[in-house]
Order: sequence, then structure tokens, then C-alpha cells
Amino acid sequence: MIKEYQDGKIVLNQPAGHVENGETLQQAVIREALEESGWQVLPKAILGLYAFTPFDGADTYHRVCFICDPVEQKSLALDPDIIESLWLTKDEISALPQRSPLILQCIQDFEKGQYAPLELIENTHI
Repeated sequence: MIKEYQDGKIVLNQPAGHVENGETLQQAVIREALEESGWQVLPKAILGLYAFTPFDGADTYHRVCFICDPVEQKSLALDPDIIESLWLTKDEISALPQRSPLILQCIQDFEKGQYAPLELIENTHI
């Protein structure tokens, strides 16, 4: 998990971000996890596809959540908007403010054993 600021408050989030032009989803996961948590990860499966609209009239956020294995901590330097990266239990996460309800939804889906193979993703860049 990461701690970051949202509207002046400290909240928990999963490492997340955007896919760069020419980058595969898997490459984006690896890059964003490293930039935001300092950890090199290995994507193993797709946990799920999620959409979240935080309030009426707001943009809808789409998330592809991956199941990853941690490989090693590579850096202590994090993106400037990240306060810290940390490992927490589900109970610790539940007790703290979260950026979105998708965090606990993803944990619940993982606990149910939900996943799809990475082969479901077709990355074609011309």
C-alpha cells in the first residue's frame, strides 16, 4: 500500500497510474509499482476490471487490478506525491482512510480466489 495526499488528507491507495504510449499493461504495472512503492513486482494474473465514479458528475475511473509477486525492494525514492510505501494487513487497511472503495473490493476479490490469466490481454503496438 501507499500513503498519499488527496484533497489535503492522507489516504491509502494501491500503486496505480497511467499506461504510457507504446507501453503494455504489464509494463505499466511494473513501472508504476516501482515508481510509487520502490518495489519491483512480477504480474501473475488479472484480479479484475473495475469502474468507480466518486460523486455525481465526476469522471469515472477505470482500474485493471493485477495480482503480482513482490520480487525485491529496489529503491527508497518514491514519486513526490507519495508519502510512504508500506505493507499492511487487511484489518490495518480497513481502519485507515482509503482513496476509494475499490481498495477493499480488490482485497475481497483476491480472498475469493478471483483471477483471470494474463493471456487475456492483447498488447499490440504498431
